[in-house]
Formats: sequence, structure tokens, C-alpha cells
Amino acid sequence: MPQTNSPRKDGPQADTPLFAGLPGDIAVSFEFFPPKTEKMEAQLWDAITQLAPLGPNFVSVTYGAGGSTRERTHGTVARIVTETDLVPAAHLTCVAASKAEIAEIADQYWQAGVRHIVALRGDPSPADNGIFVPHPQGYANAAELVAGLKAQHDFDISVAAYPEVHPEAASAEADLDNLKRKLDAGATRAITQVFFSNDAYFRFLDRALAAGIAAPILPGIMPVTNFAAIRRMSANTEIPGWMESMFEDLDERPGPRALVAAVAAADQCRRLYDGGVRDFHFYTLNRAEQAYAICQLLGLRAGRNDKGSA
Repeated sequence: MPQTNSPRKDGPQADTPLFAGLPGDIAVSFEFFPPKTEKMEAQLWDAITQLAPLGPNFVSVTYGAGGSTRERTHGTVARIVTETDLVPAAHLTCVAASKAEIAEIADQYWQAGVRHIVALRGDPSPADNGIFVPHPQGYANAAELVAGLKAQHDFDISVAAYPEVHPEAASAEADLDNLKRKLDAGATRAITQVFFSNDAYFRFLDRALAAGIAAPILPGIMPVTNFAAIRRMSANTEIPGWMESMFEDLDERPGPRALVAAVAAADQCRRLYDGGVRDFHFYTLNRAEQAYAICQLLGLRAGRNDKGSA
């Protein structure tokens, strides 16, 4: 059979990779969780050591459901303060704590040199059957927590945002009103829940701006390490059809899955970049490789924006 020539595109785009030539004009932050074992602690500090040279604006440390990791969170944050030059952001929630207890924790952070708090209502305590019940002497919501923290110390405060609406919100409008209350109470920025639809994120930014919200809303990016878990967790998060197809049959193949996850997350970030985003927050799950690779693809290089080292 005669050979048929394939279509050809001439010009600079034909041989230019999607990530070529990016100037690295981005800011990043990373989220970690407090380790439960010595092995997990070693993994955490390996991740911190690898990611620190990228100069993150801050690194946050999570707080378990019902305040279950309070001491471990504090210990991890304290170690970041004493052993690195990174800026730690400690998660703090309203769950199972009085205002006096929260004030004591906030004082401890302030005295330890922590100036950034991620203030959250928090997931319900398991003892409350999945329903948030405010402590009788506690804060009823994150907006109250933000106001209380700002009255106590001049913390830099981040709060949560939900591009696809919080599962417990009465409506999208009510959810946006709640975000505005948190920012009006003194929060500096919002960090989004994980999302996979960039259209949902950009629509959310438009709605926020129309509601008078001018504070930065950082996209929360998480490379998929376990797609089956993502399916279980995605009650209010759209999983695009292309993503289902991309991860098909990979649940039992961790190596290929990690490679595909890095490609998918990097592509998401590249498209966010094309839409004007320059500040990214990565949910690392205490692993550095994928977040580092994505930053590399976006043009960020170790040492160029060095705010800390481990």
C-alpha cells in the first residue's frame, strides 16, 4: 500500500512542549499532616527537606477530625519553627474545644513564633455521628474563630473555600456568604478544597468577585495517589469523564498511577496558569516528588525564591 503522509503542523507550536519557556513566576505553598509513627515522621521530613528549596510562601500542618492530632500538629509546627527557616501555618479548628482552650493553643503558637493560622470550623467529631455540634463554650463557626484569633494576636489567617460548594451548605449563595464573613472577620486569603474542574474554579472566582471578595483564593491542588479514594471522597467534587478514563485499571498499579497523576495535575496547573493563576497550594500527603515535579514544569527552580531550608 502507498504510504500516506500524516498531517503536519508547521511553526513554533509543533515542536514546543506544553511547559517550555515558563518563567517560574509563581508562588507556592505546601500542606503536610502530622506523622503517627517514626517511619511516617521520617517520610514527612524527607518531603519538607526536598520541597523547602522551592521557597514556599508557607507550609501548613493539618489538624485531625475532632482535634485528634492537636499535640502532633503542635509538635510538627514547633519543629518546623526551630529546625527550618520555613513559615509554618498551623491548622486550628472549632471542634471539641472551648474558646479558652483555643486561646491557650493560639498563645502557645504565638509564643513559639508561629504567625500564620489556617482557621477552620473542622470536620465533625466521630462521637457526633458526622454532624458538627459546637462546643458549649466554643466557636460556632470559622468566621467566629477568625474574629477570636485576630482579637487575640495579629495572626495572618487563611480559611477554606469551596468552588463546588461545601456539602453542608444550604446553597451556593449561602456558602459564598460564609466565605465573605470569614474574610471580613480578618482572614487574609482562602485556600480551596481539592477540585479537578478548572471551569468550576474560575466560575467560583467570578462569583466571589461579584460578591465583593477581593482576597486571594488559592487553588488547592492534589495529585491523585489513590483514585478509588478520590471517588469515595468526591461527594461535591466533579470528577471529569476524561479523568475516569485516564485512571482506568490503575488502582492496583501504583507506579503507573503516580506517573499519570503527576501528568494530570501538571496539566491542570498549566491550564490554571494560562488563566492567570500564579499562586498554587499543594496537598502533598507528605510526599515531595509530584509537587516538586509540577513546580519544575511550571518553571520554578530551587533557590530562586528561597524562603527557607530544612
